[in-house]
Amino acid sequence: MTAPEGKRRAPRPVSELRDVYDFLEEVRLRPGMYAVHSSVMHLHSILDGFELAMEMSGKPDSTPFGPRGGFIEWLRGQINGQYGSLIWGYAIELEAGDRGMPAMDLFFELLDKFRAETTR
Repeated sequence: MTAPEGKRRAPRPVSELRDVYDFLEEVRLRPGMYAVHSSVMHLHSILDGFELAMEMSGKPDSTPFGPRGGFIEWLRGQINGQYGSLIWGYAIELEAGDRGMPAMDLFFELLDKFRAETTR
């Protein structure tokens, strides 16, 4: 989930971030700073750009959020494949609407679960 008010740590400089997960922890801290209206679709676009930059620098498949990264397939099982043909950011926004919760909160809930299940 996003960071609760009053319990936030100080943001880290970009130079201290090691990977996409470090970046996402910064987004969790201040989602509106990175994604307009805390939109998961905007976050998806940022991560697509990150993936493209990594591929251009010779590090393809460096994050789980790209077309071969694993998150998309894993997500289909979490939302019963209902939005399987859509891009994952939009699928999460639709699922969050169905669940009556903020999409960014659902994204971080799913991210935490994905990491717990795939880093064993």
